[in-house]
Amino acid sequence: MSLPDFLVIGAPKAGSTALHVALEQHPQLFLSDPKEPKYFLTDGLRPRRVHQRGPGDAHSAREWIWQRDRYEQLFDAAPPGTLRGESTPFYLWSKDAHRRIAATIPQAKLIAVIRDPVDRAYSNWTHLRSDGLEPESDFRVACDLEERRSRAGWAPFWRYLELGRYGEQLAHLYEHFPREQVYVVRYRQLIDEPERTLEAISVFLGVDPSRARDIPSSNVSGWAGAGVVDNGLRYLMRGGAAVGSFVRPIVWRRARRPLLTALHRGSRQRPSLDVEVRRALVGRFAEDIALLESLLGRSFQDWLGDSGLGTYAVRSSLAPSAREASQ
Repeated sequence: MSLPDFLVIGAPKAGSTALHVALEQHPQLFLSDPKEPKYFLTDGLRPRRVHQRGPGDAHSAREWIWQRDRYEQLFDAAPPGTLRGESTPFYLWSKDAHRRIAATIPQAKLIAVIRDPVDRAYSNWTHLRSDGLEPESDFRVACDLEERRSRAGWAPFWRYLELGRYGEQLAHLYEHFPREQVYVVRYRQLIDEPERTLEAISVFLGVDPSRARDIPSSNVSGWAGAGVVDNGLRYLMRGGAAVGSFVRPIVWRRARRPLLTALHRGSRQRPSLDVEVRRALVGRFAEDIALLESLLGRSFQDWLGDSGLGTYAVRSSLAPSAREASQ
């Protein structure tokens, strides 16, 4: 069998892509391509459209790898002696995935990257908004729509708040895996201390820490406004994604490029999160953050403040002294 020895399990929009790229450069590690096969979200069954009803969901689900033989083939090319891994950031959120991973690869080591939950949610919303898929122009309203969308069958990526409840997620994960098999790292560690963080992860995986390299910059898409033209492009994008769900994924990905180019025209910057919106949302995480602190024995009180740490670009541009002051 060719199955992974380790998984980067989450969270979405918390740096898992950058970590995946950094780890795949280590000569003793082999990372899957595609990065996010999502196999343990499927239970070996084709994703059902009833659970993929949000804009672009059905198109995205066509890329999931749900067959066991296809999943194993992702790791067939691993050189002898290397550790095999993949990165699906929704595994941390999915309780079903916890059970499936434990049943299939109980010895696997798991890496969870967690980020300020309000910052994470906002990044999640801006990602979908910039891709032309999020129809709601108000972030807070989009958060309030979460439960309704979930009941309607929208995919997990639309659960802006729920995906950031790490305390609840880790508590369930620890029911299926011993804590020594789970490594939890903060998003800010990837940015502020990339070399030290990669060395620590290498030690956790049991590979040479001296071969760890820098973590690359995050791939941040351009921002799209809310004008008539932009909203028209979003309408076309959502319609195209719906039609694209009936063709090979690569066909729609190529077809949408001109729309994305038009949507991201110019050099518009993503707006900062309004402090009043942050205050309104942060209280929804207070109980879960307390649970997270009790589980990990660390403080996450900075997540309850009026300002988060911002995007990768903003955070990495700060001088070391400014970063320390914001921690």
